[in-house]
Amino acid sequence: MTAEQIAGWDEELTELTGSLGRLFNRPEPRVVFAQYVEGLLAELPKKNGWTLSERAGHLTPDRMQWLLNGSVWDADLLLDAVRDYLVAHLGDPEASLVIDDTQAQKKGTKSVGVAFQHCGLTGDVRNCQTMVMVTYAAPRGHAFLDRRLYLPEEWTTDRERCREAGIPDDVAFATKPQLAIAMLKDALAAETPFGWVLADSGYGRDPGLRAFCHDQALPYVLAVPVDLSLSGPPGKPRQPSVKRADDLLHYARVRDRWERRSLGDGAKGERLHDFTAFDVTVTDESPAEGFAHWLVLRRSLHPNRRGKDGKLHREIAYFLVHAPTGTTLTEIITRAGGRWRIEEDNEINKQLVGFAQYQVRKWTPWHRHITACMLATAFLTVQHARLTDPEPDTGEDREETVNPGKAQVNNEGETTG
Repeated sequence: MTAEQIAGWDEELTELTGSLGRLFNRPEPRVVFAQYVEGLLAELPKKNGWTLSERAGHLTPDRMQWLLNGSVWDADLLLDAVRDYLVAHLGDPEASLVIDDTQAQKKGTKSVGVAFQHCGLTGDVRNCQTMVMVTYAAPRGHAFLDRRLYLPEEWTTDRERCREAGIPDDVAFATKPQLAIAMLKDALAAETPFGWVLADSGYGRDPGLRAFCHDQALPYVLAVPVDLSLSGPPGKPRQPSVKRADDLLHYARVRDRWERRSLGDGAKGERLHDFTAFDVTVTDESPAEGFAHWLVLRRSLHPNRRGKDGKLHREIAYFLVHAPTGTTLTEIITRAGGRWRIEEDNEINKQLVGFAQYQVRKWTPWHRHITACMLATAFLTVQHARLTDPEPDTGEDREETVNPGKAQVNNEGETTG
């Protein structure tokens, strides 16, 4: 990395934050906003009102706190700008929208949305806030595209508590999958270019999310629970019938046609697993016209989970796929591997830009801080893409539709030409 490159980044960041001056009705918050984003990108041990203010040369954190709590500007307009910036530089119809939630641990009961709930970071139930995120995962890079704060029912049923936290009166309870649907609707309304939707079983188990994708003809790879109700290839007499996802494991073991594929590079090297696939019918659900459903089974290479019999077994994960007829198994596996991009984005945002280090408690400042963090990491993603791909990102030669491939997965999990 050269001094010239660093200087170029500084100039571009100044240009980017300067172009967002239209969000503010006064010059002071424009300046403080630029300092806030610069501070999020700076090498500070912790990023809060005091440290960001000290870096900007302020004697107190008052101006940074006022930017989040008191000044007049719309975080949703900033969110639109983040999306437009990502699409302008990374936009690609082959991109995936990846859905997942993340948590920020908090003390007390005043922080908006805080409750004792499952914390993915620790794997247990603790006092935290949960935010549902969408990552834009394109061939040249990935970053957060959208966000929603999850409000447990103990919040939405207590309107006085909501008002104290600044939550608008029209904000009602919504499940995490419903928040995900709202963000997918916004992406479609904005004509965001993407080809697939990816999510883990917390979202894949939701029939409403699947139905939305069917109605919109959106391809997806969703992790699903073992009891997903479906029917698969017809069994022969006296063979087990298929009523749920894990019933297919019998047929997978009998025919033993697993294919070893990579989900990409991980922290410990290449993520290799064995895969097999079945053409299935999901109970009371129809795919979009020209689409089909498959159930993909992913098996670990080595025994790593202890079963009820006390023995170690290979872990099996199940993925429901909704894709154009003719989509290849290779394409499906490649897409499934893209789900890890959102976990990388969670880590990058928390480690580099203070995503979970905020000291705000109310609705509006929470959205302002989170969206400013998203802008900061979007900037990093675009600069990284330019380092790894110096070609101009005009997008003129890119495909406009998803190419489903020439081979299809049949009901035996094989690919045919």
